[in-house]
Amino acid sequence: MIHTVVKRDGRVVGYNEEKIKAAIRKAMLTTELGEDEALINKITDRIGCSGKERMTVEQIQDLVEDELMRSPRREVAKRYIAYRDQRSIARRAKTRDMFNEIIEAKNNDITRENANMNTDSPAGMMMKFASETTKPFVDDYLLSPEARDAVRSGYIHIHDKDYYPTKSLTCVQHPLDRILSYGFIAGHGESRPAKRIETASVIACISLETCQNEMHGGQAIPAFDFYLAPFVRSSFIEEVENLARLEERDLTHLHSVQLTDFKKLPLSGLSGDERLLQHAINRTVSRVHQAMEAFIHNMNTIHSRGGNQVVFSSINYGTDTSAEGRCIIRELLHSTYEGVGNGATAIFPIQIWKKKRGVNYLPGDPNYDLYQLACKVTARRFFPNFVNLDATFNHHDKWRADDPERYKYEIATMGCRTRVFEDRFGEKTSIGRGNLSFTTINIVRLAIECMNTQDKEERIAAFFRRLDDVLEIAARQLNDRFDFQKTALAKQFPLLMSKLWTGGEALAPEDKIAPVINHGTLGIGFIGLAECLVALVGKHHGESDEAQALGLRIVSHMRSRANDFSEKYQHNYSVLATPAEGLSGKFTAKDRKSFGEIPGITDKVYYTNSNHVPVYYHCSPKHKAEIEAPYHELTRGGHIFYVEIDGDATHNPEAIYDIVDLMDKNNIGYCSVNHNRNRCMHCGYEDASENLEKCPKCGSAAIDRLQRITGYLVGTTDRWNNAKLAELRDRVVHK
Repeated sequence: MIHTVVKRDGRVVGYNEEKIKAAIRKAMLTTELGEDEALINKITDRIGCSGKERMTVEQIQDLVEDELMRSPRREVAKRYIAYRDQRSIARRAKTRDMFNEIIEAKNNDITRENANMNTDSPAGMMMKFASETTKPFVDDYLLSPEARDAVRSGYIHIHDKDYYPTKSLTCVQHPLDRILSYGFIAGHGESRPAKRIETASVIACISLETCQNEMHGGQAIPAFDFYLAPFVRSSFIEEVENLARLEERDLTHLHSVQLTDFKKLPLSGLSGDERLLQHAINRTVSRVHQAMEAFIHNMNTIHSRGGNQVVFSSINYGTDTSAEGRCIIRELLHSTYEGVGNGATAIFPIQIWKKKRGVNYLPGDPNYDLYQLACKVTARRFFPNFVNLDATFNHHDKWRADDPERYKYEIATMGCRTRVFEDRFGEKTSIGRGNLSFTTINIVRLAIECMNTQDKEERIAAFFRRLDDVLEIAARQLNDRFDFQKTALAKQFPLLMSKLWTGGEALAPEDKIAPVINHGTLGIGFIGLAECLVALVGKHHGESDEAQALGLRIVSHMRSRANDFSEKYQHNYSVLATPAEGLSGKFTAKDRKSFGEIPGITDKVYYTNSNHVPVYYHCSPKHKAEIEAPYHELTRGGHIFYVEIDGDATHNPEAIYDIVDLMDKNNIGYCSVNHNRNRCMHCGYEDASENLEKCPKCGSAAIDRLQRITGYLVGTTDRWNNAKLAELRDRVVHK
């Protein structure tokens, strides 16, 4: 006898024979003989008694077909089958319409979910077809009922859900020295160890590109300067040897000569070994410059993930004070300043300057001149961004200025903002680790549901109760995904688990990755703190001390609960200031449908990213820094502070100094600066003039503004989704 029914969305409900009767009756009414109530009851009784205790909807419908075919009313069976087919087609219509929009290369929130992906290309279309058809599979078969309900109800969003079945991890900070020193084998090819700077540059690209195909998130190099510095020296030695052959004399005494810097200088007035030394230096600097130029060019042209997306890459640098390290930094910055192609701003890699007092921040610091150059480059090219090693939460007790491997104890970040440093199961470091997966909570919806409680204290208390419930669901869902990920075999990630991930080198190809992935983090994110606060107390944190106090209380509570979950599940849970791109409009659309347009909350098509002050709120950079800074210490999974500055920043690097000073004074962890930059989509011409409508170089009217979306740049805003475009239009200058 049937007791329960498994619906198509996976929910289990009680058996209701009236639904069967209604379906048979509809089929009968389309025939000449009409309905037969006695036959309807007979068939329904037989099905209810003969069926199993639990059956799916499809199984029950099969029984109805069989009974109708055996009955005197076989014509009803044909109508019932036709009706069933029509319902099936109707259920698939949404997928059909979605596929047609992808096929027709339409601009909408499905095809523009990720601005770094070209879904108009054949490979991009294939990726999108796969992505959209995989998500329902995850809902139906991989999520728990409570997680599935929370997603469908708009309480949580599972990031990279389309990659869920692959068991892939999100991101990793590459220990590039392992690959440069020992080479690697990945897939069908292999790489030998590097000997010269050009090879090291190419291998760095290959490492990032190869691993991008093994993961669903970004790739980063945590100490680009330290890793490539040895190959400056080896290339220098190669140049000395070339001169030795030319001069037909032994110059080995120059191989290990101590240099304070590698700088190009004129040879006039020099003679003997001094002239030969400077010539070798000049040749080496030229080679380093070309290698850095090639690295940037490759990172903007080498495609991954089926050929539709350039590598989502980041590099961290700035603290190597050796002559060789300084050469890498300087030539990288010079190449970035020059641009790629016709002088266009490079979108990738996202470059991150590691700011450190005593190293590169204050006048007199060894790399202060390079910091000045970095600010000049940022003023023109948006990059580098800045990570603050002096922030209290970015300190490491083992860091020593005289340690040649001090980079191991320096925080490195992903360009989008993801941060990995603390580790309950190993050394505190960013290297060889990354995020495993993350899930974002819609705290705005929780606040809206509590708005009708008149008493403020009761309203806030109700919000925290609801928040706790959803935090528990998010933590369980992340633990479930971890349990699924850990069953993957090392051979599924040939580069990641052989050379990059901490502990992975000890695994055999058929070993499961369970013993090593706990070095990664599980992120619990949030979106819309500003709108959440408006719902609870009437104002956002940028305009009210009361709202700011409550905002800090909310995120502090999330941080505390993340610590609880770390103990309970024995993972590295962290709180993430979510970099919402496609998500920024999804939650809002669902909440507008449920609650209507609420002023200051759902009256826009997007929610404010994480803990940011709303983009449309007029305030000074100082005020914005003071409001957002305290959240950085709480969001150890990742955060970013950004400032919009006015006009042409190209000749105003002092404006960048001022922003970095705000980082230093306010204990901010990571920041970026936005400013005006026009780009001609035909010839690549760029400038910073206001309201440019026509390219002065080629005359084209196809002018786009180069903009940052969630920490990274996007070459053209026509790949932005509607919510992010609306946010872009609302952005105001901070002054």
